[in-house]
Amino acid sequence: MGNPNRDHEYLGKLQDYYADYRSLPSYAVIGEMLGMASKSAVSALVKRLTLAGYVETTPDRRLAPTKRFFERDLADFNVPAGLPAAANDAMSEALTVDEYLIPRPSSSMLIKVRGDSMMDAGIYDGDLAVVEKRHGANVGDIVVAIVDGEYTLKELARDKQGYLLLPHNPAFEPIRPQEGLEIFGVMVGLVRKY
Repeated sequence: MGNPNRDHEYLGKLQDYYADYRSLPSYAVIGEMLGMASKSAVSALVKRLTLAGYVETTPDRRLAPTKRFFERDLADFNVPAGLPAAANDAMSEALTVDEYLIPRPSSSMLIKVRGDSMMDAGIYDGDLAVVEKRHGANVGDIVVAIVDGEYTLKELARDKQGYLLLPHNPAFEPIRPQEGLEIFGVMVGLVRKY
């Protein structure tokens, strides 16, 4: 029989499988993957994971992940970037990265950053900016703007002469629109893969 105490480990294996194949395996494959000889052990595991809210059965009787399936453990301690802190493995809550970074999926998109004009703001070449598409922005927002017909990611600023776009790298000059400035969206998050 499957061991309920190992459900977290089993869930992890299903999450890794989903990351590779973008679907959940059949009951038979789950049994093979987790070393469960009996169908009843697999059924019991699926039932426990369903009751816990990690998976659901679709109308065509396939297994599908729920939103909770994509939650990741969030440590209940912050990691200081200065002096080391006492370590323990406390995990107190979970979140989905998607939910954390993208409050409004219908109006959000990922935009790949090119160049190093924003590096002093911690935005580097190759990063993915999470941008909420909207035409309004506040001074101080990092925006994707269309200036004189070209897209750019900069900080929105204003002075006596009007709006301008500020880079965060002394090697670059502020951009003053000659013909027009249109806000495409506001950066609400940043993704970087190491």
